[in-house]
Amino acid sequence: MKATQFTLRFALFALLASAAIPLAAQKTPATGNPAWLTPFPAFRIAGNLYYVGSQDLGSYLIATPRGLILINSSFEASVPLIKKSVEDLGFRFSDIKILLISHAHDDHCSGSAKIIRLTGAKYYVMAGDVSVVESGGRTDFQYGAQKSHHYPPARVDRILHDGDTVSLGGTILTAHLTPGHTRGTTTWTLDEPEGSRFLHVVIVGSPNVNPGYKLVGNRAYPQIAKDYKRGFAVLDQLPCDIFLGAHGSYFDLVDKYPRWKNGDKNAFIDPAGYKAYIADREQAFEKELQRQSAPKR
Repeated sequence: MKATQFTLRFALFALLASAAIPLAAQKTPATGNPAWLTPFPAFRIAGNLYYVGSQDLGSYLIATPRGLILINSSFEASVPLIKKSVEDLGFRFSDIKILLISHAHDDHCSGSAKIIRLTGAKYYVMAGDVSVVESGGRTDFQYGAQKSHHYPPARVDRILHDGDTVSLGGTILTAHLTPGHTRGTTTWTLDEPEGSRFLHVVIVGSPNVNPGYKLVGNRAYPQIAKDYKRGFAVLDQLPCDIFLGAHGSYFDLVDKYPRWKNGDKNAFIDPAGYKAYIADREQAFEKELQRQSAPKR
């Protein structure tokens, strides 16, 4: 979840989801981000990798001969949007066999229970986030006591650990534990064939330090600062051609898509942008850690 995006009230989205209002007409609170539920064109990024998210909540579809893999279910109210995007690409929503997430915050996994119910998909989650998704957000170290961040619980079928792979129909994804934002924040990588070359794809989980996060003396998450450092060490070393993430704003989706639409099929190849983004987030973390570590006057 982005650092500035925590005043959203999930209850409103649940109400909107149950109302007969087209997604395009739905409105988020003034304190929220309208881009979370703003529809965005579904498109092929490279190989068998497709974008099926909203303008800012990144959801990704991997099509294989054995079925579909979906990364990030977003909000419950996002599910019809994701379903439409999958079907607009010519696939069947019911063919989703595996559901993955970037991390266990409500804006990336609230829709998981609904998608599992609709498709029968198996849910694979990094170990550090399992209790959070199975409790519907109630065991989250930061937001567990806030009802506005609770969501429908979903049972996990496979517990993932750092370096585990997820395979289906010849496609292999690797789960990289990049913790701190949540205990189980996961950055996904895969290699996609494009013409005569293979492109390294990185889908960043989240390296952000949210408002209110205690990096020093955090009783609920004592090793949080150490985990962030571990996550950045991983992110710094990942080879990246195609830079993607849990939010479209991480990798400038709105700016790059028009270039792609106008024929630049390399619009999302951005290794320099990846390095710059990770460096910026690491600097922000170190600055906040230093601020919180400074002696009180």
